[in-house]
Amino acid sequence: MSAARGSAPERRSEPELLALQQRGDLQVCTAAQFRDRVAELGLEQAFRQTHVVVASEAGFTAQASLVLHLGPSDPPIRIERCRLGPAEAVGGHGNTDLVLPIQSGGAAALEALLQGQQLPFSASGQASPQQPRQELETQLSLDQIGAGQLLLHRAIAENGVVAVSSRDGLTPTPWGPVLGPMGSALFSCAGAGSIGMTMPGLQALGPGSPVLVAGAVGWVSGAGAGHQPQVRRQASGHALSPGASCAVSVDLHGLERRWIRACEQRQEGSGLLVAMAAPVPLVDLAAARQAACGNEQLHAPVLDYGVPRRVRPSLGSVSYAQLLSGKLSLGEQRIRCAPAHSPRLAEEIGAELCERLRAGLFPIHLPLVGLPQRPALLPLE
Repeated sequence: MSAARGSAPERRSEPELLALQQRGDLQVCTAAQFRDRVAELGLEQAFRQTHVVVASEAGFTAQASLVLHLGPSDPPIRIERCRLGPAEAVGGHGNTDLVLPIQSGGAAALEALLQGQQLPFSASGQASPQQPRQELETQLSLDQIGAGQLLLHRAIAENGVVAVSSRDGLTPTPWGPVLGPMGSALFSCAGAGSIGMTMPGLQALGPGSPVLVAGAVGWVSGAGAGHQPQVRRQASGHALSPGASCAVSVDLHGLERRWIRACEQRQEGSGLLVAMAAPVPLVDLAAARQAACGNEQLHAPVLDYGVPRRVRPSLGSVSYAQLLSGKLSLGEQRIRCAPAHSPRLAEEIGAELCERLRAGLFPIHLPLVGLPQRPALLPLE
């Protein structure tokens, strides 16, 4: 790196980072450790001593699917409808290629497969000359599935929301029930240290970028569900509401049970709690400055889920420092709040990615192209 003695390098390149990793000299720390380093040493000195920051999170999602690639039966069958344990699915993606929505029992089926269980599998389809079979009954375990992927349609997103309700009683939300009127709140993003708040705009991610998903290497496939890159932002570049998002695909056989859990919610269906971590290369001081922002500087919008409209009423915003204290203030009201995610799992998978990066067991790859600037969240009229 060309830099004056004692000064911070202007910009780091991917070949330089790879060379440091190959020599065993790559300096890696978690986002929380980097913020502590900045507080102790100042931004430039902390930047000189850190090449990659690891951001991590473990949030709830129902926006996911299982894709299973099964071998042929004898005689062959073209599957049109099937059931795997508690999950129902449709075919039409190939003779024996299946897509199981996580929300329709797929979460419980995935958890059972990762536990080593055998699940009853039934399938039916229209007979054809080359696929004369019409029905199939058997048992499937993970070992009997030749290949499969977990598709996370909204794997990573900038920022999140704080859900409250102005309605009496319990109001379901995508992250669990909240008590109204204004009795409790749930916040969906972990704030500082989460992937979307450590790299505003998800600028270090693009198609082909590696992400650690529940212990397996996943790959960004492009923009995710609800991708909104043009949201209002703070002067630091951090989104003031859910912004850019990306989709990720990960090999089913590499997932580890300790970092992925099935969740069931009344009225909202099933989903997954998934721990993920991503490397954030500190390519310049601007990236380091954004990664150093703390919870006092970052804010989330408070939305009223008691009003089931496309645009829910906004009740203002609160800092993540306030959310993490366990109570938020809305005017004169003090509302108990809780995280709709797992800080413990996020910390664990972040530490795991740090170790893999230092050992050269996880790739460093800057995106050839970034995520698109076209919004994906276009309303239906």
